[in-house]
Amino acid sequence: MTPQQRAERAAQVMWASDAASKWLGFELLKVAEGSATLALTVEAHHCNGHGICHGGITFALADSAFAFACNSRNVATVAQHNSISFVAPGRLGDRLTARAVEVSLAGRSGLYDVSVSNQDGAVIAEFRGGSRAVRGHLFEEEET
Repeated sequence: MTPQQRAERAAQVMWASDAASKWLGFELLKVAEGSATLALTVEAHHCNGHGICHGGITFALADSAFAFACNSRNVATVAQHNSISFVAPGRLGDRLTARAVEVSLAGRSGLYDVSVSNQDGAVIAEFRGGSRAVRGHLFEEEET
């Protein structure tokens, strides 16, 4: 199995059980070893009392992209810590895209950066997540 095939299979398995991301309206656009891209079109139910995309929704989008990136090697991996900086508001109707990339992977610990931008390429938020591999795999691979 190639790294790309493994990443795609891991994403399929995760997406099948990821009720939260689907319920929030996220779309899984792309996955590769150590990276993932998810998107969301901001609807009224994503907006807060200021009429802009709720920060928790933006955070969740970035966090989901992070999750798909750090699980792309078929090693069960969870968030250990993360932070986000909001740069600009997402607005009703915006198409937000979260692109996660692996910065470092050493042993069981990984570091990932996720940039969230709108349809014009303007940065909405920057997220950094630390991952920790736990026991298990997302799917069983045949040994060759």
